[in-house]
Amino acid sequence: MKHLDDTPSTPGKFKIDKSHSYFHRTRWQSSVAKLAFWSLVFVGFIFIFFYRSPSSLPDPSRRSLRTYSWGGPAWEKRVRSSAHVRTRRGVSVLVTGAAGFVGTHVSSALKRRGDGVLGLDNFNDYYDPSLKRARQALLERSGVFVVEGDINDAALLKKLFEVVPFTHVMHLAAQAGVRYAMENPSSYVHSNIAGFVNLLEVCKSANPQPAIVWASSSSVYGLNTKVPFSEKDRTDQPASLYAATKKAGEEIAHTYNHIYGLSLTGLRFFTVYGPWGRPDMAYFFFTRDILKGKAISVFEGANHGTVARDFTYIDDIVKGCLGALDTAEKSTGSGGKKRGAAQLRVFNLGNTSPVPVSDLVSILERLLKVKAKRNIMKLPRNGDVQFTHANISSAQRELGYKPTTDLQTGLKKFARWYLGYYNGGKKAAS
Repeated sequence: MKHLDDTPSTPGKFKIDKSHSYFHRTRWQSSVAKLAFWSLVFVGFIFIFFYRSPSSLPDPSRRSLRTYSWGGPAWEKRVRSSAHVRTRRGVSVLVTGAAGFVGTHVSSALKRRGDGVLGLDNFNDYYDPSLKRARQALLERSGVFVVEGDINDAALLKKLFEVVPFTHVMHLAAQAGVRYAMENPSSYVHSNIAGFVNLLEVCKSANPQPAIVWASSSSVYGLNTKVPFSEKDRTDQPASLYAATKKAGEEIAHTYNHIYGLSLTGLRFFTVYGPWGRPDMAYFFFTRDILKGKAISVFEGANHGTVARDFTYIDDIVKGCLGALDTAEKSTGSGGKKRGAAQLRVFNLGNTSPVPVSDLVSILERLLKVKAKRNIMKLPRNGDVQFTHANISSAQRELGYKPTTDLQTGLKKFARWYLGYYNGGKKAAS
């Protein structure tokens, strides 16, 4: 378009008398034409940004820009069938991030006990999507349908609530990972803040409103040095953008609880590990690299300080998630209007036994029967903290939460799965 004005207004070698009425008429017509053109352009932009559905526009913050298709009688039948409650006291649960690590295990556990479960996942490529597809296949075999879509798609979420009056939402969809935030910060805002708000907007207007349990993170404790971490400790010093978005989620949850009467329970997970885990987690890529004979980076704090994590096995996390769902009170709003005070909670879900990362590597060496090539390095300033340690007294008291799996036992189960899944042609996993 910039070339439209490149043509001279007075071509040729002769001089035009600018006092001539023809010149004035031509210049006026040209101005009107330009005005009309740019008016159309401006209206076009207005239409794009304000009238088109946000879900129909590509979002550069996502790593997966696919267009999802959903709807129709056959699709609605699958949704209803998956969300069908099979026991008298069962609940119907929408699980976002269902093809993720925690989402897969929680969805399976809910289905096994007779609850209605519908999954939602966008299958982005933050890590290998084939692992997510394998989890999806696992869920499909157990009767859980995973709808392919994004939590920012308000039309899709509204449709799901029209088809199924969900009693609960287990919101696990999020952009995970501390270090990746330095590469793609907008993806964290898109998923962890905008996506969460979009979900709450739909839930507040649902009738009846569902009770919501959602995944926060132990990362919210940030630079806190008081141990073990308690839900009453300050969380206003995040050490990463990921942590900041999770902290923002907790404040957003408070707002929607206060204004709309939504029942909200936040769960601060502490370094979850186990079969079907996330490849971006240290225990997972340590296993991969040790088996390949590659060197692994083991971090240490200042003055050779120990870096330790409160590693929590996936089965223990699932118990905490189900406990939160089972004790969640009903939301008090209706059609977006609050009728009374609603439940608002936050719990630590950890193992209460921090283990040095160097010890984690030693356990893997014994299980894999391979000596690791360790590169000892200073902990980088990329959002990682030196240690995590959960105080779980509140979860024990209110959720009946009691972790039972130590790191040695949990890693043994993970290693067995890993060797079967990858060395067995991705068909031996169970």
